[in-house]
Amino acid sequence: VQMKESGGGPVQSGGSLRLSCVVSEYPFGSFDRVCLGWFRQTPENGREAVAVIAHDGRSNYVDSVKGRFTISRDNDKKTFYLQMDRLNPEDTSTYYCAVRRFSLNCDLKFEFHFWGQGTQVAVSA
Repeated sequence: VQMKESGGGPVQSGGSLRLSCVVSEYPFGSFDRVCLGWFRQTPENGREAVAVIAHDGRSNYVDSVKGRFTISRDNDKKTFYLQMDRLNPEDTSTYYCAVRRFSLNCDLKFEFHFWGQGTQVAVSA
């Protein structure tokens, strides 16, 4: 499975970014039936699940981003997104997209099987 994030970069506090993850190869059946997620990782805080979205669009978010971040997916394009609004310096991190195969349900605590390379987000005060 090949996955590539894009859309990261520097942004001022209060600004917005939209991350994208393109899954160029997915040989494990229908991409419709996978759980998709965005994670972030820093040396200080380790890895944190930020948002997940199930095949039917149901989504879950970590409390710190609720109301500011929105996860979405386009199964036909094998692409999913993380719209991040009202960013603050605490959101500074490397963001990773991830796929959990054969999973109609989706939860922040689930194990994910495939990962992108990461894209950096830097929010300045």
